[in-house]
Amino acid sequence: MDLLETLGDFTSKENWDKFFSLRGAGDSFEWYAEWPFLRDLLLSQLSSVSSVATSSDAAVGPPQILVPGCGNSSVSEHLYDAGFRQITNIDFSKIVVSDMLRRNVRMRPEMRWRVMDMTDMQFADESFDVVLDKGGLDALMEPEAGSELGNKYLTEVKRIVKSRGKYLCVTLAESHVLGLLFNLFRFGWKTTIHVVPNKPGNRSTFQTFMVVFLKDQLATVNLIGSSFDQSIVACNTKQAQALLDGIKIENQIREEYSSSSNLIYSLRDLNLGAHGNLRELQAGRRCQLILGGEGESLYSYKAVLLDAQKTVSPFSYNCGVFIVPKTRAREWLFSSEDGQWQIVESSKAARLIMVFLNASHSHATMEAIQKDLSPLVKSLAPAKDYGHYQIPFMMANDGVKQRKIVYQATSKTTGPIIVEDVIYDNIAEGINSDHIGSENKRFRRLVFERSSGLVQSEALLILKPKSNSIEADKRQTSLSSKSKKGGRKRNGTSISSDGSKDNMEIDHSSLASSYHSGIVSGFSLVASALQNAVSLQERVRVIVVGLGAGLFPTFLHICLPFLDIEVVELDPVVLELAKDYFDFKEDVQLKVHIGDGIKFIQNANVQYPSEAAAKHKDDLSMKIVIVDADSSDLSSGLACPPAGFVEEAFLSSVKDFLSLGGLFVINLVSRSSTIRLMVISRLKAVFNHLFSLELEEDVNEVLFASPMDLCLQDDDLTNAVDVLQNLLKVPLPTIHAQAKKIKRLK
Repeated sequence: MDLLETLGDFTSKENWDKFFSLRGAGDSFEWYAEWPFLRDLLLSQLSSVSSVATSSDAAVGPPQILVPGCGNSSVSEHLYDAGFRQITNIDFSKIVVSDMLRRNVRMRPEMRWRVMDMTDMQFADESFDVVLDKGGLDALMEPEAGSELGNKYLTEVKRIVKSRGKYLCVTLAESHVLGLLFNLFRFGWKTTIHVVPNKPGNRSTFQTFMVVFLKDQLATVNLIGSSFDQSIVACNTKQAQALLDGIKIENQIREEYSSSSNLIYSLRDLNLGAHGNLRELQAGRRCQLILGGEGESLYSYKAVLLDAQKTVSPFSYNCGVFIVPKTRAREWLFSSEDGQWQIVESSKAARLIMVFLNASHSHATMEAIQKDLSPLVKSLAPAKDYGHYQIPFMMANDGVKQRKIVYQATSKTTGPIIVEDVIYDNIAEGINSDHIGSENKRFRRLVFERSSGLVQSEALLILKPKSNSIEADKRQTSLSSKSKKGGRKRNGTSISSDGSKDNMEIDHSSLASSYHSGIVSGFSLVASALQNAVSLQERVRVIVVGLGAGLFPTFLHICLPFLDIEVVELDPVVLELAKDYFDFKEDVQLKVHIGDGIKFIQNANVQYPSEAAAKHKDDLSMKIVIVDADSSDLSSGLACPPAGFVEEAFLSSVKDFLSLGGLFVINLVSRSSTIRLMVISRLKAVFNHLFSLELEEDVNEVLFASPMDLCLQDDDLTNAVDVLQNLLKVPLPTIHAQAKKIKRLK
């Protein structure tokens, strides 16, 4: 023991060389667990490995055993004599390896000895059936040395052990050693702990244990088993209690991993096999993780790793990164599993890492974030060699090349609202190509910050005629004067004092949103009824739920002047913005009601509450209900309309309101096929006829439903479109093309 005390640092090669030189050849040294007390437990573990190896492949033969940090222990010699001949011993001390080789070269010729560092082993992957460690890890894990060497060594052990092979660790099972062992072997290994019997009469301060790790399938999590109870290790109450407490805590962690399907892993967990081998693509794999953190990167990031569901696809990228801004993180497309798989498919990446930004990243530039993320995501890239490739960074955006904030407001109902003027990079999603002659056309948009991925309203800006511009300037001066006198305050902050209008005005003679023109095209389904109303000089009642910027109701008012339009808008701030920044104007045939759209429909009287009521003789009068409102709950997967508008109770109210004639129109925005089918199923259950217009360039789908087929002309839509076109006071170039895409669902 005096010689052992001269070692000092157990991780120093020089100290061990000195120790073995002083001790001399031919004398074995056992730290603990001498052969007579280790034999039965060890042979039992090795025999089970031998049977596994030989039963899986008759040509395999006896197990290949590695003894790292062998020193001059006699355990290898006893194993050889017990019939296990395929033993390789390694130690970083050339002195002890030479001594042991001389001692065994004649009596045990098949045993191999090599000078090698156990933290950097020169063996191929999966070379051994068993790694027998007798005190080696304990030596590397001296408290002063930290866990770095132990971590490197155990990483090597995991690499060189074959599938269904074992790592047998004879240890004192101190808490810092167990902590590292449990962590590194948590995923894909079965763990059992056994007591190594003490020598009779031995009053040693410490109990020795054998921790057995069986290499199982990656990503499996097994509870730790043991072959002892507290009474067996009562000889050392403190050590035993620490061990039992450690097992209990670790099993609680493992139970949580086993029972939860929505865990957020660390990068370390994934590299340890929590979700299989990350170096290989696994079709359909999805796991949530935290990237980075203190000491690794400037920021930490919540992320989702997704391996494409179809491995046969022609991928453009081996691995890609998709960054989701904070403002869009709650949208169904990015927050739901179904939505995320759609992103993977469109990205053309074999593996996609979706990274979600939050408030902590708000002051960082995108360049800084990409630089911070790059080393983190490289460790997640699959190993398939595509040459020297760069991992592409993609981001959810709206294709805007130039943006100018016109006005910002905050509403108690809607939250932050933005009015902005934009110029697109190219023809952007959601805009009809017939309205874009060049990239530099300007559009005014109304955006609710709660759903920044959806543009509420969009209008083309055109040059004012000079005469109109002069008159407008006079009116603006007059209005400014009145505003100063009246002291009127808006609930927001104007970013541009002139409203960014300059000499531009809203073009109310066109529709910038393709789904709005799609709604008008769908009127061809009731074109004959509309024509009949015009010939009889009857007004057609239209209820639009959702004002937005007022562009769509205004267009209807201009191009179909025989409509009496009532708009139901929940938020009075939206109405004010529509008037102030989108030139929305009310009149006798275009009115806005501030209130709840569902209640308005349910309480609606068939007759008008106006002077025009006398013109409506009975319930057979033509009526149209259009729901064009967005949902405040983007996580539901239903962006438009709010869920209440597709409940059967509301749909029944609409059917009763329409009575025997009319058309019900819903602007449906949902990337979830399940939700879409649910909405369609409910509509089919209530209405006799259902039609759909899917817009290829948009996520919108317009659904048209009617209680009766008296006025529906789906068999001859071409003629019906011509009838509708003749009724329009403003030409709609897309009407024929869109009407052809209308399909009957019921």
